[in-house]
Amino acid sequence: MTNTTTFHYDAIIIGGGAAGLSAALALGRARRSVLVLDAGKPRNAPASGVHNFLTRDGTPPAELTRLGRAEVESYGGVIVSDAAATATATQTGNGFAVTTAGGEVFEGRRLLVATGLTDELPNVPGLREHWGTSVLHCPYCHGWEVRDRAIGILGTGPKSVHQALLFRQWSERITLFLHTAPQPSDDELEQLAARGIAAVDGAAVSVEGSGGRLNGIRLEDGTMHAVDALVIAPNFIANTDLLEQLGVDVQPHPMGVGSFVETDPMGATSVPGVYAAGNVTDLMAQVVTSAAEGLRVGAALNADLMQEDTRDAVAVYRQRLASR
Repeated sequence: MTNTTTFHYDAIIIGGGAAGLSAALALGRARRSVLVLDAGKPRNAPASGVHNFLTRDGTPPAELTRLGRAEVESYGGVIVSDAAATATATQTGNGFAVTTAGGEVFEGRRLLVATGLTDELPNVPGLREHWGTSVLHCPYCHGWEVRDRAIGILGTGPKSVHQALLFRQWSERITLFLHTAPQPSDDELEQLAARGIAAVDGAAVSVEGSGGRLNGIRLEDGTMHAVDALVIAPNFIANTDLLEQLGVDVQPHPMGVGSFVETDPMGATSVPGVYAAGNVTDLMAQVVTSAAEGLRVGAALNADLMQEDTRDAVAVYRQRLASR
């Protein structure tokens, strides 16, 4: 029989992105023992740089992660490059046990899940191959990089007109391909015309490119429309497998854009001792937003531990007094 060593921490953080590392940094500076489990599959891996992050604008995502890991480790945090496979309450009921894909077992008094989300893309051949480079969704993340270029909007829902009008801020060369989106209202057509945005009927059958660059979008009638970038509206699916194992509720997003985990203002989930931060709870959060949320939730988790430490100390203190 193989003996499995169990390591104990004040907090286990699952997810080594901006939210998880920021929380780990706060907890390390609070002199807590903290473990970060990182599966190494960041959502923003295809992107060339992180944007709208003050003093870090344009930093490659992998470099930001490297810097964050080094900061966490400088305060005693432990980072393990492995995926969390299972998460359960401990047999004593005084924390949580996490087993990794590699078979290691870790126990923590508190658990913070920052596993992010998965982008569910429209089913158009060739689209995924350009995702994160010339197929985009967020103007604040990528708008500057495609400014003044020919930008197509792939219509898939009622917000497509809004997307087209929004990206018009970055370029005068905007085309809305209606694809599966509803026909714009008269008011919306007027708005598009006033901003010089063409609306093109017909479903897209492929997104085509060469040498890693996007050439254009082909419609079902065979016409090819040249665009330098294509904007889509993914469905955002929070990565909640571990949270669901623990009994945490998963909710459909009120804006109809996917699923998420609802928390209280300090990041606590519906299960005591389990916290969540980043895109798993805020589908719209950019990297800097997730980092800020990680700090907030890390501080709340530390306060929770402080209260438990105090309760335990008071119980011991009373026993000592009673035994005199």
